[in-house]
Amino acid sequence: MKKSLLLFLLLLTLKLSAQNAQQIHQKAILIDTHNDVISNELITKVDLGKRQSEGNFDLVRAKEGGLDAQIFSIWCGESYGKGTAFAFANREIDSLYALIKRNPDKIALVRNTKELKKAVAGKKLAALIGVEGGHMIEDRMDYIDSLAKRGMCYLTLTWNNSTSWATSARDEVTKKDSLKHLGLTDYGKQIVKHLNELGVMIDVSHVGERTFHDVLATTTKPVIASHSCAYTIDPFRRNLKDDQLKALAKNGGVVCINFYSGFVDSTYTPKVLKFLAEHKAELDSLTKVYHDVDLANIRINALYKVESDKLRPSLELLIRHIDYIVKLIGVDYVGIGSDFDGAESYPLGLDSVSDYPKITEELLKLGYKQKDVNKILGGNVMRVLAANTGK
Repeated sequence: MKKSLLLFLLLLTLKLSAQNAQQIHQKAILIDTHNDVISNELITKVDLGKRQSEGNFDLVRAKEGGLDAQIFSIWCGESYGKGTAFAFANREIDSLYALIKRNPDKIALVRNTKELKKAVAGKKLAALIGVEGGHMIEDRMDYIDSLAKRGMCYLTLTWNNSTSWATSARDEVTKKDSLKHLGLTDYGKQIVKHLNELGVMIDVSHVGERTFHDVLATTTKPVIASHSCAYTIDPFRRNLKDDQLKALAKNGGVVCINFYSGFVDSTYTPKVLKFLAEHKAELDSLTKVYHDVDLANIRINALYKVESDKLRPSLELLIRHIDYIVKLIGVDYVGIGSDFDGAESYPLGLDSVSDYPKITEELLKLGYKQKDVNKILGGNVMRVLAANTGK
């Protein structure tokens, strides 16, 4: 009898704890600083206004997950160069505009925290634009101006590929001896200053260490790492080392935690490479269909979900990245940047934007106070956005 009572009390406590977490989560303003669904939509042609059975994002699941603001990534790979990259960026922005036009009661384009809060008060998802990859400006300042006018709230200075004015994390590690320059050139520093003047946040995810430190020595405003994790836990070149995290905090910026399994778990990459090798023929065929190996990887993982799920890290490991960075530099400099719809795998339990409340629940279990959870979910990003836009 006593065991049954204890079990009942335990289950009741867990239920009340989950309800409390849900209430705290729904009251907070949740901002995700990186989602690649717009790039995928150009290929899949799905209606993101309706619930989808595949992918990580749609407006229905976003509502369920308490998502208040989404920075949509505008991205193209390095195969797009001068004469094509900027045009492709605008094509993706057109696609986001069309989504908003089709769902005016559910989503609104915003450019600053004032407009963001107004959209949230009106029960709409606040949509912002992040341009992922400096190659999309094609070395032209006027293209920066044009993208800013269309709503660009941050520019990721490089994607995996370097530009003529900034070197990427991948290239600084794999091509260091053959690069014409390291870090920001003089023109790159002019671009940073121009972004400051326009009120566009500078995104240092994907940039190399030299570029990272050159940016912080040049910028007059706080920066954002829109989708990065802790290098100490997972030593992948895209993650931020302790000295970078400390420098970012000194700058007043924010690092937004990436959900991608490869950046969360140091054991994931060898396992997934073996998995992909076993399905190479299908992967090659899908790459021809999607014209992009990353999108093909996502599709292969969906086709063999039972098999690929065994490779995924735990949610606890993702939370460890958040907790590690908070303990290193403070709770004022951490946010959420899922990279949903931009990768083939995420920690178990994080399958879509409807699953964000699980993060809140786990942080509360660790003893985080509501005010600190609010900062991580969106408050810190709003501070950095306001510091750049002045609104």
